[in-house]
Amino acid sequence: MSEPVLTLTGIEKSYLRGTPGEVRVLRGADLVLNAGEAVALVAPSGAGKSTLLHIAGLLDMADAGQVMIAGDDMTRRGDRGRTATRRRDVGFIYQFHHLLPEFTAAENIVLPQLADGASRAAAQDRAMDLLARVGVAGRAGHRPAALSGGEQQRVAFCRALANRPRLLLADEPTGNLDPATSDQVFDALMELVRGEGLAALIATHNMDLAARMDRVLRLEEGRLVAA
Repeated sequence: MSEPVLTLTGIEKSYLRGTPGEVRVLRGADLVLNAGEAVALVAPSGAGKSTLLHIAGLLDMADAGQVMIAGDDMTRRGDRGRTATRRRDVGFIYQFHHLLPEFTAAENIVLPQLADGASRAAAQDRAMDLLARVGVAGRAGHRPAALSGGEQQRVAFCRALANRPRLLLADEPTGNLDPATSDQVFDALMELVRGEGLAALIATHNMDLAARMDRVLRLEEGRLVAA
């Protein structure tokens, strides 16, 4: 059996450490996430979902505990090693797409590949393949301002997967969309997750969408429990 893509063990995180106003957000959170698995992360606002995603994605450091990605202990890595792993193995999707407005949909997906050393031809082929898989290939030449909110978010999904990460972390990726568009965009996201064989951890308030994933985990008092 292959190594889990993501393993979190005993993750702890506090803010304003050592002060009277200290807030303990994570209190020993544990998680094992395998390739091809989509896991929903649910919790009230302010419970620590974003903090957990940032630690899992190597954007933030835990106060204690271990983060392993594809069997490598990130806790022992320096900044350069963590940055290299994050660029190579982790894709992020946020509630707001943050597409570059001066570039077309396809160019937004091509650019991160060029930065990773891909040829322009290979990057363009990859961009068009991803856009076709989420149903917006016909909008490849449009800039973000000419796209609907749902189209922009689907482009953002493709950009996150441009460099074939192993791990996808999504923070309320359909939170700013109306229910009908949210369903369409979620279907597109799951098509990419299944098609690419990703390990995906997706924070959402939408329990209907959460129920369509492989597992649902709830963040309660700083720990992850099955919902």
